[in-house]
Amino acid sequence: MDAGCPRLPDTVLFEIFLYLDHADVLSVGLVCQQWRAVARDEFLWKELFYRYYRVSRDVPRHPGAVSWYDEFQRLYDTIPCVEVQALKEHNDQVLHLSFSHSGCLFASCSKDCTVKIWSNELDISLQHSSNMRPYNWSYTQFSQFNSDDSLLLVSGVFVGPHNSSSGEIAVISMENFTLLSRVRNKPYDVFGCWLNETNLISGNLHRIGRITSCSVLWLNNAFQGIESENVNVVKRLFKIQNLNASTIRTVMVADCSRYDSPDLLLDYEEQLAASSSCPVFDLGSDSEEEEAKPKLPPEPAIQELPDAGGVPAEHGLQQLFDDIMEGRMRPAMTETELETKVAELFVRNRTKPPEPNLLPTDSSSKTKYLIFTTGCLTYSPHQIGIKRILPHQMTTAGPVLGEERRSDEFFDSLDHVIDIHGHIIGMGLSPDHRYLYVNSRAWPRDCVISDPMQPPPIAEEIDLHVFDLKTMKEVKRALRAHRAYTPNEECFFIFLDVSRDFVASGAEDRHGYIWDRHYNICLAKLQHDNVVNSVAFSPVEQELLLTASDDTTIKVWRSPRAVRIRQARRPRPRKLLFSWLMNQKS
Repeated sequence: MDAGCPRLPDTVLFEIFLYLDHADVLSVGLVCQQWRAVARDEFLWKELFYRYYRVSRDVPRHPGAVSWYDEFQRLYDTIPCVEVQALKEHNDQVLHLSFSHSGCLFASCSKDCTVKIWSNELDISLQHSSNMRPYNWSYTQFSQFNSDDSLLLVSGVFVGPHNSSSGEIAVISMENFTLLSRVRNKPYDVFGCWLNETNLISGNLHRIGRITSCSVLWLNNAFQGIESENVNVVKRLFKIQNLNASTIRTVMVADCSRYDSPDLLLDYEEQLAASSSCPVFDLGSDSEEEEAKPKLPPEPAIQELPDAGGVPAEHGLQQLFDDIMEGRMRPAMTETELETKVAELFVRNRTKPPEPNLLPTDSSSKTKYLIFTTGCLTYSPHQIGIKRILPHQMTTAGPVLGEERRSDEFFDSLDHVIDIHGHIIGMGLSPDHRYLYVNSRAWPRDCVISDPMQPPPIAEEIDLHVFDLKTMKEVKRALRAHRAYTPNEECFFIFLDVSRDFVASGAEDRHGYIWDRHYNICLAKLQHDNVVNSVAFSPVEQELLLTASDDTTIKVWRSPRAVRIRQARRPRPRKLLFSWLMNQKS
């Protein structure tokens, strides 16, 4: 074997050999007395990989791998599963973590009502802490750096008059940590997000009836101090009707420009097509079973938008009222059902039609998607809404109420809706924005929702779904391992994060979890003493992961390889005895 060839530790190789019984060893033709010879047998490493990690044989090798030995080495040595530091500066539950795009800084939000900025150096250290209680905040819940890391968006719960609570967004300068602006945000779990370097999206909610409302999404300039009657600092983006007590929550923006050149293709047939046109990747398809077509899960249900044709809304409403007054409505409708029916008829011809050709047609497209959770059956978020943001909508210039519309177009329609059939408790985008990962707790299979205020019971097991935003289809099977226990009315957001090769999530079972995106397997459990609310990969070093918990700590995890490299870089202290002897000689 070449002297420069990488090796797994002997203890790991011994564990692998114990994993196979004698018949297995003979079946792959292994007659080996020296550990080093194992790395030469590519067929053996392939067999070991599928058995040890319990990967389906329909799954080909990672498109970036050059050998099965390297893949075994990668999954053993590059998972951030070694705890190297515990940060305890927060004195209450830590709810959210976010890295700057450069990876040099990260922010943490907590029930102690502070947002803390940390410096990501050899040892992580606290750089700044902002207390938001002077602004009547109850706690901070979410943060996000803008694209050039010059500004930090911080979202929190604001306590208003008569103890009413809604949300508020603050913008903090990273140059001197000064507060630049504050924007109301309702409901508070809209969170808010950046659209570009200087503009952010917030929400507002207007009640129309007991279970009917209207969500308005606003585009805000981060610099609200502009004093000019000719320059807007806010503009309405979209106005969307909500039925059955649902509201828009958890907004995020996906950039379509990289959809044709993603970091990792999750569709195996697409991987094969890409590899045939680009010889850089070696899929290692040396058997027929690897080339078999994968069994993909059924496509997610797509919510059909109300048809603008047919009976006009006015005639439909009149017919409904006539049926009620003349006793033709059987069975009798409840007050809730009546409100929903009237709202549906009213919105039928009062909604601007969706934009045609939702899917981007070229990789240079400047189109962005606004993604959020919503619903149509009950108040618990069970659908993902997608609305295209056009280039002319990405600035606060123009009329405050947005683009002109006909007098009868009160609402904007959604361009695409994905039904999850469960309570959505987390969402995250892959670094290339091609894939959307969704944490959800499933409803019973054949459940019927008769009362929007009584959603179905939700499963304890969390499903992690994956959707391709280029095709708007679900890919792969749902990832599982993590669990949650709170019921519908107490359910809270569990933040997940995605790196080039891995996806991680918190859970209520006192662990964080890491999966491999290509093989769809769980690789590590990261222990805390309480609920893990948030995880965050470094955007420049996926072998560094942070986890935040209700136990008030932030834990720092690095891969075994990164730990070895860091230890090699540290200067070794001189032994005390040697130092004493040298002092005696002098």
